[in-house]
Amino acid sequence: MAEVEEKKNFEWLPEGMEPLADGEYDAIIMGTGLKECVISGLLSVQGMRVLQMDRNNYYGADCASLNLTNLYKKFDAGEPPQSLGANRDFNVDLIPKFIMACGNLTKMLLHTKVTRYLEFKSIEGSFVYKGGKVLKVPATPEEALKSPLMGLFEKRRFRSFLLYVDAYDETKPDTHKGKDLTKMTMRELYNSFGLVADTHQFISHAMCLELNDDHLDQPALPTVKELQTYCYSLARYGTSPYIYPVYGLGGLPEGFSRLCAIHGGTFMLNRDVDEIVYNDKGEAVGVKSGNEMARAKFVVGDPSYFPKEKVRATGQVVRCICFLDHPIPNCGDMESVQIIIPGPQVNRTNDIFVCSISALHNVSAQGIYIAIVSTKMEGADADKEVTPGLALLGNIAQRFTMVATTYEPVSDGSTDKCYISSSFDATSHFEGDVDDLLSLYKRVTGKDLDMNINADSVEADY
Repeated sequence: MAEVEEKKNFEWLPEGMEPLADGEYDAIIMGTGLKECVISGLLSVQGMRVLQMDRNNYYGADCASLNLTNLYKKFDAGEPPQSLGANRDFNVDLIPKFIMACGNLTKMLLHTKVTRYLEFKSIEGSFVYKGGKVLKVPATPEEALKSPLMGLFEKRRFRSFLLYVDAYDETKPDTHKGKDLTKMTMRELYNSFGLVADTHQFISHAMCLELNDDHLDQPALPTVKELQTYCYSLARYGTSPYIYPVYGLGGLPEGFSRLCAIHGGTFMLNRDVDEIVYNDKGEAVGVKSGNEMARAKFVVGDPSYFPKEKVRATGQVVRCICFLDHPIPNCGDMESVQIIIPGPQVNRTNDIFVCSISALHNVSAQGIYIAIVSTKMEGADADKEVTPGLALLGNIAQRFTMVATTYEPVSDGSTDKCYISSSFDATSHFEGDVDDLLSLYKRVTGKDLDMNINADSVEADY
């Protein structure tokens, strides 16, 4: 007869409660969204004992990839029509985003070697909306010379500007050409090359991925670095600067979860957190779930796991997931594209993002294209907010619309040991979200994550 494993007894455990899993941990992570899974993976590699919980029965939280049945169930849309194809062919992202090929998320994947669990493919084209037309963002100097985005003389000025940005090195004053980008604004830098306002908008929104025009009157250096990342990423593939995981973004949190599990992390899906437990100083020291409790030095999680007084709303994001039976028109029949609609082009403050993926990335059945339109809400009518993006898609076979309130933490977590991530933004790329992730890592550990890794260094991973 097998021995019954004796439950551990802890002095801190309230009477009548059982220990949750092993009882004591260094960190308890709530939610299996990408940010939470990256943190759990990095902490476990450093030797910390990690318990990660999620109220859902799948990984990914708000950024999960769902099959057809689960997608229709989530939106109460009944049974999926057979014409869409087999359930197993679909991996639909709830928060679809592309990855900058040489950006910080790629560096994190390489840094942690999570790339070994994933396969990526490049996105075929990057486009920008201008003057009522969808135009390709030039991927080569030859394309730039032929592009209808600019007139002949503006193209020459644009080329001179890009050559300057490509050569610029913050540590080598001879590359600065007398320009102090820590003081000179981005608008002044554009003007110094004679570039017109339309070109400022196209570069800033479609290449630097700025979300509004605030940066134009701020020091140019951060924006120039963003442009360098875009150009380096573009040079890597020659079609667009973006890559995307085969089978959808759900593989990212799963990859980091696997990293955590390999290093001794404990995972509990389908297990909600009923209460965060605090000590007399107001510091989080554990969580309760049912009649079980676990203790830790601190807790990390997405805003949905914390009391309302610990987070504040930052706005709302609308996302439309659309099924098409054709590629997005006017994009050269490409299987995967991103289109950025700069806000000022459609009398908005915030940009509208359109992205499309297909069976090429193993996210849909053959002949079905998934297009997603997203933006930050500026009014109360969600449909009106995304109308300019939906208008580019042609005939839409099926559409799912969701509006989500976005949140950020009220404090940095140093006093209450509650380290809270911010909600994912409205963009169709990860650059802003990775900044939040790096900030979260520093708040939790007290040190910067070492990002001194060449994103070109593991060619075989792509």
